Amino acid sequence: MSGVNEIRSTFLNFFEKNGHRNVASAPLVPRNDPTLMFVNAGMVPFKNVFTGLEHRPYSTAASSQKCVRAGGKHNDLDNVGYTARHHTFFEMLGNFSFGDYFKEQAIELAWTLLTKEYDLPAERLLVTVYHDDDEAADRWKKIAGLSDDRIIRIATADNFWSMGDTGPCGPCSEIFFDHGEGIAGGPPGSPDEDGDRFIEIWNLVFMQFDQIEPGKRVSLPRPSIDTGMGLERISAVLQGVHDNYEIDLFRALIAASAQLTGVEPAGAQQASHKVIADHLRASAFLVADGVLPSNEGRGYVLRRIMRRAMRHAQLLGADEPLMHRLVPYLIREMGQAFPELVRAEALISETLKLEETRFRKTLSRGLVLLEEASAALGEGDVLAGETAFKLYDTYGFPLDLTQDALRQRSIGVDTDGFAAAMERQKAEARAAWSGSGEAADEQIWFRLRDELGATEFLGYETEQAEGSVLKIVRGGEESDELKAGESGFLILNQTPFYAESGGQIGDTGTISGDGVSGRVTDTQKRADGLFVHAVTMEEGTVAPGMALELRVDHARRAAIRRNHSATHLLHEALRQTLGTHVAQKGSLVASDRLRFDFSHPKPIGADELQTIERIANAVVDQNSPVSTRLMAVDDAIESGAMALFGEKYGDEVRVVSMGDPAAEGDKAWSVELCGGTHVRATGDIGLVRIVAENAVSSGVRRIEALTGEAARGYLAEQEERLRRIAGALKTSPAEALDRLNAILDERRKMERELAEARRKLALGGGSAASSETGPEKIGDIAFVGRVLDGVSPKDLKPLVDEAKQTIGSGVVTFIGRGEDGKASVVVGVTADMTGRADAVSLVREASAALGGKGGGGRPDMAQAGGPDASKATDALDAVRAALRG
Repeated sequence: MSGVNEIRSTFLNFFEKNGHRNVASAPLVPRNDPTLMFVNAGMVPFKNVFTGLEHRPYSTAASSQKCVRAGGKHNDLDNVGYTARHHTFFEMLGNFSFGDYFKEQAIELAWTLLTKEYDLPAERLLVTVYHDDDEAADRWKKIAGLSDDRIIRIATADNFWSMGDTGPCGPCSEIFFDHGEGIAGGPPGSPDEDGDRFIEIWNLVFMQFDQIEPGKRVSLPRPSIDTGMGLERISAVLQGVHDNYEIDLFRALIAASAQLTGVEPAGAQQASHKVIADHLRASAFLVADGVLPSNEGRGYVLRRIMRRAMRHAQLLGADEPLMHRLVPYLIREMGQAFPELVRAEALISETLKLEETRFRKTLSRGLVLLEEASAALGEGDVLAGETAFKLYDTYGFPLDLTQDALRQRSIGVDTDGFAAAMERQKAEARAAWSGSGEAADEQIWFRLRDELGATEFLGYETEQAEGSVLKIVRGGEESDELKAGESGFLILNQTPFYAESGGQIGDTGTISGDGVSGRVTDTQKRADGLFVHAVTMEEGTVAPGMALELRVDHARRAAIRRNHSATHLLHEALRQTLGTHVAQKGSLVASDRLRFDFSHPKPIGADELQTIERIANAVVDQNSPVSTRLMAVDDAIESGAMALFGEKYGDEVRVVSMGDPAAEGDKAWSVELCGGTHVRATGDIGLVRIVAENAVSSGVRRIEALTGEAARGYLAEQEERLRRIAGALKTSPAEALDRLNAILDERRKMERELAEARRKLALGGGSAASSETGPEKIGDIAFVGRVLDGVSPKDLKPLVDEAKQTIGSGVVTFIGRGEDGKASVVVGVTADMTGRADAVSLVREASAALGGKGGGGRPDMAQAGGPDASKATDALDAVRAALRG
């Protein structure tokens, strides 16, 4: 047996041949256990299967599960690099039976794998069993032929496993490998058991009881098997080395570290190489599984792991950031078994480079300041908490780094003083906020954010997870419960629900638990990182401390993803079509549509809209991957990433890239700073259809669009409308436009003929005069007055002009009666008569008779209107009366 990859595949293939489902490793962020920071054992992804809450289509399984122990009660961080077998990241090989086989087959499978497949000498193996587990001892004798002295009974909890104070539990049987008399140490259970001669390589858990309460347990109806064997530890045994860091995987990573730093791997600084190799794995896998460095929660643990490795890189003399340069070596060793590393390579490298670049600045500046602050201190002294806090608050130098740097000089840090200084600062911030004019009902969110910290968001990687209820808010106050039929707000330690921000609406979905269920109707972000779930309870009562299953509405989230990614494509398509002056001025990303506001001084033509839509859909057709990286905000913008309007950015930002570059070496087609959720590949958008374009304000336009099924539904509706139009026109859809144009031509011809008839009627007929008798005489003023039906106001002026030319000298008044009961009046006065008659005064007299007010124009032509067309004749009489004087 040679390399780690072969050892892993041999394990999985062996159990697959023996009827087990080969299950891929779950992500490091547990989605089924809100009490865990990271997956720390192989059985964690199967926890709900063991308890009966979840059912899977198989009853036996095997996996190589990624695990991290660097936070909470399982924290090996400080030991890494200085011991032979401590790791922050490790793989746990395991086989599982969910009520299928039990002790006999579990022991037989384990013994066969170790002695036949792995070819370990049977005489160098011994086992432990729980002190009263006679069944397991008998099976080891029967199957492996072990003598009593090689079956060690252990009476402590070390050989009895439980999931918690209550729930499934059972005795263990651990398998040990004897490295030989040349290594110090005794067998398990002996006074010198902590030596390195006898190394545990595999633990078989016989899950056969249900712990009802302390001191009371009953047998499970379907006893199960859970085993765990550290891949690194068994690899050391199979490769004949005593130190996990000497197996082929770590030798390759350490050799790369030595090559890049120029420091020998086996010298005085070998611990630094080990730290770097181990922490590289933990950092890369955590980033690949969606964790990014931050100052809280999982992100803070990741940052500690990264910075510990980066500190050791500096101790090795690395002048430039080192960690990101080691990523290709890691992928070469582990990328085939874990393709998520390959997919996330760019994100991993960018994240490590960004973190180390910033950390080096902090480190170099902080160490100088720390040296000055501690110059007068000696061995056994303590640095003042206020000083440590100032280093942190003013210069960004973390407390744990201060402690680490001073530990070498045997100087402590007053952590209580540090905490007190931190609390004073928070109190001052709260006082400053309370006087800032914010709404009083928002105070509770700031207080809870200060108490609970930010919510862990899991939604980039999953739409389903478990979360623990931290607080309930109802009616603006904290509540102890939320009952069926009641609505309120839940705050959980972690959530897959996206909280509304950046134009993207909040997720909806469901919550459920032991006897409770409810609907999440909205998710909002409050007080800088607090995710607030608006919930209506349907069954049971939820209370703080409860663990809930959280499920995002998948169809709605998928639609939102499509619309958000399409917004990015449209942004770039607008810039390419209209010009680089286009900048986002707002957006709405909903499940049924998207809206995008942008700077542009004029309406967009139909041809331009078609071009924009065509460009966006061309990128959709590429089906190119959508990638996300973490970058410094200044670096991201400098590299060409577009910032979104109204978004607040921290020092580190998510950069979303999509679309193939125009040329080799170019950046992706669209690159934007964005914290929203997006499709995996552009093809997931399906289709982009622009449905509206209009003005929002001066210099700001808006387009609205649909994607995916909504776009296809819209097009289907349009097609149906066309079909109905063609039916009404008594032609086919393909010929509908020609038929419609022909009808419009006929209509225009008829309108021209009608207009000519009306013109003749206006100039030559009517009740007031005729072409035979000529104009009416009012004194010595020639007057032509007409009441015309169906003539639009815009057509009255040309008719009045023509009538003026016809009479040569005099006054013309035409009144048009509309179908809506209103009237328009135009008065024209020939040039020679403007000294005696004023068109504006005359039209106002007519308007008053029509029930209107005012009117305007020139002395030779004026126009007005009125609401009562029935008074048209009276209006003509009013003009006559005015002319008579």
